[in-house]
Amino acid sequence: MNKHDLTARYGLKYNPFLPAIPPADIWLPKAADAFFFRVETLVLDGGFAALEGEPGLGKSKLLQALANRLALVGDDVVIGVMGRPQSKLGDFYRELGELFGVDLSPANRYGGFKALRARWRDHIRSNLLRPVLLIDEAQEVPTACLNEVRLLSSVHFDSESLLTTVFAADLRLRDRFRRRDLLPLGSRVRTRLLLAPYPPDELRAFLDHLLDRAGGPQLMTDGLKATLSQHSAGNCRILTQTAAELLDVAARRDLAQLDEGLFLDVFGRNVGGPGQRKVA
Repeated sequence: MNKHDLTARYGLKYNPFLPAIPPADIWLPKAADAFFFRVETLVLDGGFAALEGEPGLGKSKLLQALANRLALVGDDVVIGVMGRPQSKLGDFYRELGELFGVDLSPANRYGGFKALRARWRDHIRSNLLRPVLLIDEAQEVPTACLNEVRLLSSVHFDSESLLTTVFAADLRLRDRFRRRDLLPLGSRVRTRLLLAPYPPDELRAFLDHLLDRAGGPQLMTDGLKATLSQHSAGNCRILTQTAAELLDVAARRDLAQLDEGLFLDVFGRNVGGPGQRKVA
């Protein structure tokens, strides 16, 4: 069954359990709104923010929602989203140049350093807002590149910042920030959101939000919603992957609604957590 047939079968605007959902429909945990507000304030002054947590807790989606929210502030907010965080220093500079409209030569790194800072200064003078750099999977960024961002954005003996940088990363970056070679950057992170596994009631709110926004609040029984919320180890990705598999099976079987009986039939009656489900 193709994507169109599946969504039409259940009256959905889109499949709520796949990654490609509209940015406006992204679910925000309780602490996200305060973090977003602090980042919006950071755009006025520049500096560093970090969104951290284990895999599957929604960091990339929250970064996407943040980019969408900053874009709604107006055209004066310039946002660069790094697409290849693992690049070495030459390519890292080249991508920064593309993101912020500066023609850089990797052979003249000092010239690129000056050109980027000049571009950012011009933007600040014109708009009183710092450009924004968003780096997803920031734990992959080489140490030299992380330190280069710190030095690039710092002026007047570190009394002013030309850039607002937001890192989204798993807990490896948090550990790296404690090491001597990255401590100067880690100590400058002004605001953090540390995501932890969600309790069942918050996962239930996440699931209800997905279904409501996709136009299918009746797609699942309350019993199945409770089962998924309790057996997903507090992890959004595990929940959505499980729900996506159930939806595919239900469509193949021409079931009108997904219930806990389907869950037990597909995954077996011995449910012990991630990696321990027995497929029937």
